[in-house]
Amino acid sequence: MGRKDASTSRTPVDQYRKQIGKQDYKKTRPMLRATRLKAEAKKTALGVKEVALVLAAILVFLLAFYAFFYLNVSNEVDLDQDPDEN
Repeated sequence: MGRKDASTSRTPVDQYRKQIGKQDYKKTRPMLRATRLKAEAKKTALGVKEVALVLAAILVFLLAFYAFFYLNVSNEVDLDQDPDEN
């Protein structure tokens, strides 16, 4: 009677995962901890996109604030003068 090959019942993905698992097992604990911490830091770090969006929002707010006061001061009429005096 023929013996069934155990590797044929596994999918290639399972074989690949097993191979990766063996490679990770060979690593020392400090290396695994450093890799995990690096991945967590990368996940929680602020990206350039978020920082740029915040700076752009602040800039738009300041420009709107400046424009509001610039238009109010430039359109202000001097109440001490009579408009017919000029």
